[in-house]
This record gives sequence, structure tokens and C-alpha cells, in this order.
Amino acid sequence: MKIGILTGGGDCPGLNAVIRAVVRKALQSGKEVIGIREGWKGLIDNNYCKLDRDTISGILHRGGTILGTSRTNIYKIENGEETVKNNLAKNGIDAIVAIGGEDTLGIASKLYKAGVKVVGVPKTIDNDLNATDFTFGFDTAVNIATEAIDRLHTTAESHNRVIVVEVMGRHAGWIAIWAGIAGGADIILVPEKPFNIDEVCSVLTKRHASGKSFSIVVVSEGAKLQTEDEADKDGSFILSSMKKDSFGHVRLGGIGNVLADEIEKRTGYETRATILGHIQRGGSPTAYDRVLATRFGVFAAELVNKGDWGKMASLRGNEIIGVELAEATGKLKTVDMELMQVAETFFG
Repeated sequence: MKIGILTGGGDCPGLNAVIRAVVRKALQSGKEVIGIREGWKGLIDNNYCKLDRDTISGILHRGGTILGTSRTNIYKIENGEETVKNNLAKNGIDAIVAIGGEDTLGIASKLYKAGVKVVGVPKTIDNDLNATDFTFGFDTAVNIATEAIDRLHTTAESHNRVIVVEVMGRHAGWIAIWAGIAGGADIILVPEKPFNIDEVCSVLTKRHASGKSFSIVVVSEGAKLQTEDEADKDGSFILSSMKKDSFGHVRLGGIGNVLADEIEKRTGYETRATILGHIQRGGSPTAYDRVLATRFGVFAAELVNKGDWGKMASLRGNEIIGVELAEATGKLKTVDMELMQVAETFFG
């Protein structure tokens, strides 16, 4: 049996650990493994490489992905699904292990319904995939953001500034809430709860009036501004660009600078913005993510061995189980408002 492995969407610490685990487990079962380069694009372009013990040696601690990645949506390509199925048959690839987030696994779910043998592994630093307690990559991103907030505390205090820290999180504020709590942020803004700039400034003003000379505001890139339109209860994005990817997602980023400008204008406090951006994706994964990614990879290979198709490896408690891909991609996992209430205890 020949297994193909691909990594799709944004890169993420721990991808190589999953690849390594799938290959090692599959080889023990006498299977042949090939890497599909650049995500789903590799199945359109017939771009592959052989994976064996030598090619995966020494990759456990490396960030990124040795297979490359892309945000290719085969369903936006003419005859994309048919091309993928034909190329799988032509190259003798019997099954796919797809490692990715909502978009990558959404395609995997559609292909499974179309008759392709596929299993999934949950990957996203945003931790917004449903049906799993945590995704690998999240812990690393949170640790990077927390360390940045710790460092920014000292410079904010030294210069009596407000510093706005923009972190990743399109529709879910898991990185912001975890890193914000861990880093002692004074305000945390997440996509799940649209914010009012006047209220943000009021909190900062009261804090500074109480004797504090600096503040840290952590904001998700997808945090939304409250509007006066009662029909627009979900708020609106603050965007620096209207460009979209092949899945129709607008490119986020820029809220940190806009928010910093507004805070300084309304309060008079010197305010700076720090956008962590892709630094949250880079570098070596934490020990937790290496172990979680390894467990996911081994379990995915076991799903292949059992022929349990259409499933995704999932963490429930401390157990790895298989869940339906459709369940995992049916809706996003957003921040629990009880956790937000915990964070709000420390606002101001």
C-alpha cells in the first residue's frame, strides 16, 4: 500500500514531527510513503518525493514543513477533484494523510465523500478546529506570544507607554486569551466579542489614573469593532488590505496600528503597536507540541492500517481518538466566554 502525506495551509510548528511519526509507523507496517509537495497543489501538479527513514531523520525539532505548503483549493480549479482522483490512481497512491486546518481538512472531507481514502491530522496555531481539545502548534504560538508580551512589559514601563500587541487569530481568539492571561495583559480583545474603542480607552484612563504609567493591550488580528448598526451584531474587521486567498478569506492584519493610533488620539498616552505576525508560526515547536504532533501522526497511521477512512486524529482529555472529518470541519471552535470573564477580572 502506498500512502501520500501532505501539509496544507499556513506552516505550523510540529508539522515535521507529524510527518516523521506517520512515516515511521507506516514503514513498520510495510507500507510505502511518499510526500506530496505544497499541499493539495502537489496532487494537481504531480509533485512528489519519497519519504523514508533517511529523509525524516533529524526533522523532529525543525519548524515549518519539509514538504512545503500552499493554500490551494482544488475546488476552485476547473476539474480539480477529477484531476486529483486521476493523479492518485496514475501514481498508485492508495490513501492520503492530510495535515492541516479547517480549509485543508474541509477539502479532505469532500474528497472522502467522493470516494478517496483519506485521514486527517488537526493543525492550526489558532486552535479553532472543532472536535479536538487542542491542535498542535497552538502551544508554541502561545509561548512565543507570551514571551513577547513579557519583553514588552519592561519597555512599556520604562517609557510610560501603552503597547498594543497584535497576535494571530482570524475568527477565534485562543492565542490572544491564553497569551494575554499568561502575560498579564491589561486588556484582551478577541473576535468573539466585538469591542468599543471608547470603552477600551476608558479602561486605560482609569488604570493610569490609579497610578499605573503603562499598559499592555493584546488584540487578535480578527478582533472586530462594534458598529452603530444594530443588525451588525458581529461587528466589522479592521483591514489593511482587501486581498483574499483561494478559500475566500480576506487577508487580515493592521488592527494593531489602527488601535494604537486611536488610543493615543483619544487618551493622549504615547502608544506603540507590535505586530507579531508570522513569528508566531516559526521556529522549533515546544516539547508539548512535539509530543502531541507525534501522537497524532502515529494515530493517523493506525487509522490507515485499520482502513478507518474519513476520520481525524483528535485529542480528548489525554486520549487520542478518531472523529469524523465532517464533525471537525463543520464549525469553528471559538473562545469560551467563561474564559473571557476570567481574563476580564484583570482588565485595567
